[in-house]
Amino acid sequence: MTETDAAESVDVAGLPTLLGAVLYKRALLLARYPINTLATIVTVYLFFAVIFFGGKAAAENVGGGAGALGGTFDGLVVGWFLWTMSLAAYFSLGQSITSESQWGTLEQLFMSPYGFGTVMGASVVAFLLESLLWGAIILPLMLLTTNRDLAVNVLTVGGISVFALLSVIGLGFVYAGAAILYKRVQNISQLMQFVLIGLISAPLAETQVLRALPLVQGSAMLQRAMQDGDKLWEFPAADIAILVGTGVGYLAVGYFVFDRAQRLARRRGVMGHY
Repeated sequence: MTETDAAESVDVAGLPTLLGAVLYKRALLLARYPINTLATIVTVYLFFAVIFFGGKAAAENVGGGAGALGGTFDGLVVGWFLWTMSLAAYFSLGQSITSESQWGTLEQLFMSPYGFGTVMGASVVAFLLESLLWGAIILPLMLLTTNRDLAVNVLTVGGISVFALLSVIGLGFVYAGAAILYKRVQNISQLMQFVLIGLISAPLAETQVLRALPLVQGSAMLQRAMQDGDKLWEFPAADIAILVGTGVGYLAVGYFVFDRAQRLARRRGVMGHY
């Protein structure tokens, strides 16, 4: 084996170590601040409970009872499930990169023997898994609260969610790039909560062109999968292609924008200036 081959084999063998380190870091941040982690879960759940019980009370007051809104409640559960994961994916990435920049450790990632792109790739995997964890925590709570029975095929729900969240992570990269260049952009970030709600609830049946937007196709497919029980392999190939294309496409564009922004910030010497 040549010296070059040996170096390449070490790099390949080291990728699981890199991913494990990134995952350990994210898990450590959640475990080290348990009150903050618990408060996040409680806050998301309480907001959902207020909307659900408020809608249920309104339905009973106007007549017909809450049973008439069964389908609406199912859609609310699925939409809130996806929204919870989307918020986690968007804010985890944006805040992580922004914090690294403020701490002065972002520059150190560029000196990693793995390369900055590889480190970011491992981070994307970690943020995806973390987002899915948030969804796995909040979904049972919502089902118990609403007493609804939805189809939760792990392969189908997980597969659709991953590619839907990739598009959100792409938006997170854009936010991180803007934060590195322009620093105080928190108000724009807060606005994204409502943008994500709009994307999840977009009327796809009325306007097909909306499929090209982040989350829209994934939200529509997740509604069908969890409400109607459709399996991933039962969806039309065109639907799956749009789901994968938007997820990977927005991720690639978002990372490209972030890469250009961080290069510009380094040239200006404002990478860690806050």
